[in-house]
Amino acid sequence: MITIVRKFFSLLFVLILTGLWIIINPQPALAQTNTINYNNASLENRDFSNIDLTGVNFIAAEMRGTNFQGANLTNTMFTKGVLLKANLQDANLTGALVDRVTLDGANLKNAILTEATLTRSRFYDTDITGADFTDAIIDRYQVSLMCERAEGVNPVTGVSTRDSLGCR
Repeated sequence: MITIVRKFFSLLFVLILTGLWIIINPQPALAQTNTINYNNASLENRDFSNIDLTGVNFIAAEMRGTNFQGANLTNTMFTKGVLLKANLQDANLTGALVDRVTLDGANLKNAILTEATLTRSRFYDTDITGADFTDAIIDRYQVSLMCERAEGVNPVTGVSTRDSLGCR
């Protein structure tokens, strides 16, 4: 009888130690490998041109004057970011989340923004010549402002900027 009690308490002790180890040393269960995270980073005037940044997070990052020319930014997150006077010419932002981002004075010439979410973002004095916004979600007020200066055809998709914005 005493050996059964000892085995029970030994097993209980091992279970308690295992539980404490799991609590003290947690490991992410579904961590993604090779994920780059620039959240809250200061990236002013950095050069990310022609780099594959698919799925990278730039949440609340400061990116004034940053160069993303020709970069693959598919499914990238730019929530609450500052991209004042950033260069996104020829960049691919397909499916990107660009929510509450300031793009004033940025260069989006020939950028691909198909199926991107561009809500509560500003595009004042942004060069959108040849940009493709097909199936993008954009605030109506910003669309109306961009339609006043929309021109050009995207050299990759062959879609005119005016058509992709639904300008009348």
